[in-house]
Amino acid sequence: MAHYLLVDGYNVIHADDALARAAEDSLETARLKLCDLLCEYRALSIYRVIVVFDAHLVAGGVGSVTDYRNIKVVFTKEAETADRYIERAAYKMARMKENKVTVATSDVLEQLIILGQGASRITADALLSEIETARENMRAKHIQNRPIKNNPVINLVDEKTAKLLEEMRYRKTKP
Repeated sequence: MAHYLLVDGYNVIHADDALARAAEDSLETARLKLCDLLCEYRALSIYRVIVVFDAHLVAGGVGSVTDYRNIKVVFTKEAETADRYIERAAYKMARMKENKVTVATSDVLEQLIILGQGASRITADALLSEIETARENMRAKHIQNRPIKNNPVINLVDEKTAKLLEEMRYRKTKP
């Protein structure tokens, strides 16, 4: 079964203080930071991530779908909102029984429409919290699995030899 996460990009940007501050200076920077965050989440989760940004006010905009590392990035066409794109995509994907679709948005009306399309929903805040939890779990797993000794040579020898090598290293003992 394929699991898709459709993300209302600007909605999530404005739900996060750091991303919102970045957006005040440069919307492009905020979008890239969000995409990087979602790429990391994609690597830690089961989701195929699609982030959608409104470009409905761009005169003559034809829209685009591009690959950014391991996620899809969508800019809507002129006169098409991210909400409308997400509704249509969620409906099409959810109709296929082998797909599970989740939409990340804090827009309450959009959440109700999505539920009617057969998709599940998560708020922008809850998504950001889930991303942070996934990152913390990965850090904890990494720390738990790394060798106690950070020296690869020392990792290959017995404890007595390791102690002798460490003493020699710090010149506590002469060879």
